[in-house]
Amino acid sequence: MAPDALLLDHWDLAAEASLRGPVLDLACGDGHNGLFAAEKGCSVILADLSESALKNAGRAAEGKKWDVALWHVDLEKRDDNPLRLEVYGVILVFRYLHRPLMPCIKKALAAGGMLFYETFTVEQSRFGKPKNPDHLLNPGELLDWFKGWKVIHYFEGIKDHPKKAIAQIVCRKPEMKSAHADFM
Repeated sequence: MAPDALLLDHWDLAAEASLRGPVLDLACGDGHNGLFAAEKGCSVILADLSESALKNAGRAAEGKKWDVALWHVDLEKRDDNPLRLEVYGVILVFRYLHRPLMPCIKKALAAGGMLFYETFTVEQSRFGKPKNPDHLLNPGELLDWFKGWKVIHYFEGIKDHPKKAIAQIVCRKPEMKSAHADFM
């Protein structure tokens, strides 16, 4: 499967940010986005709850000289941040929403790292699944989560072929302020 258009359209930013740390493909499913990054030379961690999805992604990477790690993880454990802090150069999230994980994602990305996030909005229920409001973004919600970050791309609305209601963001986590800057 080809990588998502959002990743393709902004690949140069992901490639640059991957120098800051590995690419983490969260709730990766078949891993097509992370495997694309691995093919381009990035160190990649494919993370998912589905062991079968991870095995399939692992098989797709077999025999290739890619740097791919498989991580079987429950991203929705209560009161638990499964992500390491300030480690990842790039985080990819496509078609997945678990609101309690949002602060964890923000903390897990290295300073200057890039986030690529695309998932469905509440309008999606008009077109099909998912319909559960727990898995659908409210208007402006994705942008609100990343206030203060440098937004390179943002879209919220309806896309065709197939018709779907989504929000997308590509943004850079701010660089760390130096201690000296606080005294100026």
